[in-house]
Amino acid sequence: MATSSSLQSATFGGGCFWCLEAVFQLTKGVTKVESGFIGGANPAPTYESVCGGRTGHAEAVQIQFDPNVIAYDALLNIFFGIHDPTTLNRQGADVGTQYRSVIFPHDEEQAATAGAKIAELNAAGIWESPIVTTIEPLGKFHRAEDYHQNYFRDNPMQPYCQAVVGPKVAKFRKSFADKLIGS
Repeated sequence: MATSSSLQSATFGGGCFWCLEAVFQLTKGVTKVESGFIGGANPAPTYESVCGGRTGHAEAVQIQFDPNVIAYDALLNIFFGIHDPTTLNRQGADVGTQYRSVIFPHDEEQAATAGAKIAELNAAGIWESPIVTTIEPLGKFHRAEDYHQNYFRDNPMQPYCQAVVGPKVAKFRKSFADKLIGS
């Protein structure tokens, strides 16, 4: 088990935070996942205010991970593999700047790795359109209300979870089987 001093953090926004949280909770080497808001001006955002699209915040997850088990680059592969990074301010039916595809690096190395990953994926031509994922300065991460934490685990039969989160979890299990806890 890694000591807390050897753990690193990563922060990603890629649509609804419930989807990202559900996937990263299943990822080997990830020790903690919190859903929340980042990148906006409101000093005390709530789910309701962020959903209104006027705070500038993105729904995001902040992850603690053990770099001896999973590299930041591998987390980026998962991030880009489970959402559409080519749609500006949109993931499926979720529309608005709060659903933007965004990376908030915690240091210069993460920023360089994220920039290189975007260039690599664009050059590979995986998607028909270019990646619109932004790399934004790390600001204050605001933890979302308690009922948003572990949302998919606690509400697997909720219609949004069935229609949107579940398929992303299934895609992760299939595409990144070697990164699943227990594999």
